[in-house]
Amino acid sequence: MARVLVIEDNPANMELMTYLLRAFGHTVLEATDGSQGLRAALESRPELIVCDLQLPLMDGYEVARTLKADPALRTVPLIAVTAYAMVDDRQKALAAGFDGYIPKPIAPETFVPQVQSFLAPEVPATRKGRVLVTDDREINLELARTLLEGAGYEVLTALTLAQALARARAFPPDLIMSDVCMAEGDGFDFIREVKEDPALARIPFVFITSTAMKESDRRKGLALGAAKYLFRPLEPEELLRALEECLR
Repeated sequence: MARVLVIEDNPANMELMTYLLRAFGHTVLEATDGSQGLRAALESRPELIVCDLQLPLMDGYEVARTLKADPALRTVPLIAVTAYAMVDDRQKALAAGFDGYIPKPIAPETFVPQVQSFLAPEVPATRKGRVLVTDDREINLELARTLLEGAGYEVLTALTLAQALARARAFPPDLIMSDVCMAEGDGFDFIREVKEDPALARIPFVFITSTAMKESDRRKGLALGAAKYLFRPLEPEELLRALEECLR
């Protein structure tokens, strides 16, 4: 279970989030304004931070920018929550440094699973390796999770490139598998970021795609540093064999 810092100035929302997180076994630290939240983060070193965007003294955007500028805290997953769900709020939050976004009102049945998706899973002693899978389609992520976990891998998933980079830096994987064509940016942008980061550059990177099927796309992916460039549809055994080759 994790230490979770909740930065929220609304007592009812704080009570609900705290109750839900504790019910799932997490330790909850509380702060009611942005400045207090930053102090709590520095002093307690939480494993995840949930932060409202509309806060007194210092708003959530400034909290995010400050946390992500601190080398000791920048890898801590940071989730925005807000009742002011305007069309561009999600993009604005991600641009400020948030790794995820949950709109209010909080849905009790989904809040904790949403939060827990940003935490590193408990690692079985016999795991084959940790694989980060990036795709903007939920169904592809779920299929990959089912296949890889069934084969003994620990799986992290990400729907956006920003989320994928944050998770790779927070919980370095043994291998990264990414779609090429995505809603925000593309896999080529992602691999450039990975290969330019000294902490991630040596991680094997595998592309898998059903859209970027040209030979020029394949050559580009390999030239950028991908270990393999795979095309869907792909037999499960063939995919597992390809990943095992990369991990060796």
